[in-house]
Amino acid sequence: MTRRRPPLRFQTRTDVDGTKPLSLRRGRSWRHPTMTGFFLVMGLSILTLSPTLAEERASPALLAQQVGQRADQFAPIDSDEKAMTVFTTAIGPALGLRDAAGALGAKRLPSKMVNELKLAELSQTVYELMAALAAWQLADSIRQDVGPSSAVLPPPAARQEWLRDRSRSAALSDLLRITQEDQTLRTSQPTTGHQNTDLLLAAERTVFESSQQALAAWWEIYGWKERIRQAKGRARLCGTWQWTIHNHQHHEDQKNTLVFPPDGQVPATIPALSEMIILADSIYLRWEQNGHIQEDSLLFIKDNTKIEGSFVNNMGGWGSISGKRTAACRP
Repeated sequence: MTRRRPPLRFQTRTDVDGTKPLSLRRGRSWRHPTMTGFFLVMGLSILTLSPTLAEERASPALLAQQVGQRADQFAPIDSDEKAMTVFTTAIGPALGLRDAAGALGAKRLPSKMVNELKLAELSQTVYELMAALAAWQLADSIRQDVGPSSAVLPPPAARQEWLRDRSRSAALSDLLRITQEDQTLRTSQPTTGHQNTDLLLAAERTVFESSQQALAAWWEIYGWKERIRQAKGRARLCGTWQWTIHNHQHHEDQKNTLVFPPDGQVPATIPALSEMIILADSIYLRWEQNGHIQEDSLLFIKDNTKIEGSFVNNMGGWGSISGKRTAACRP
């Protein structure tokens, strides 16, 4: 984004690249009064939030709890299909990811909606989460079973292959190898303390790595709804706009030309636009430059061809903003 902007009480012709929005803080974003919901499968808006979400627990701290309580569900997973079924029917809702689970578990969604919701990318993250949790559960069970007299059986070949393909834990490969070697050695000679130590260390490393990967995947899935909202909002704002700003502090009108590029374009310079939040028809923009701060509160009107709203800045300025689209979005 490039924007040559003098102190915010004076407005000049400006080009703006709005590609560096910052998400609304999590605690505030799903309590915002304009957010009435997120996704209902049968024909409702993709920005409709489940009415029970506020009552659900959504915390990454639940990951360890689920690993401990649902070992019987993680242990049989040896394919993407099984992983997705367990996520959509049990693990997703239990982790506070009910909307993602509902979207992925829905049948016969139109291809346009599938693309808008980016369900292919979301599915890949779910596979990463489930593989991390399955590896975590496996390592935790081995860690508890390691002993001089107890045999630790390696998982079935199909599960090993799926875990190796989907899990990004380097320690997991060592754990599976040592588990296989342990089983072979037990048939020919007594188990040594050295063997038990290697197995235990590999299990501990796998638990640690898998827990970190599960945590990262959980946050990625948790932020999915907000990314979809913001992408749709930025697509609506993309294009060239002419804004008329009336500053009541100085009783003057200034005109701005602002260019918001398509989502995903990275500006070459540091933009003055530091934050952009778009929820339904509401737009919040925050500008920061050389100690000057301005906040704009706006609304889309006239089928996204016009906007109206107000601004306030830290120089004492305040007033109205009206804008009209003068050119469509261009790549």
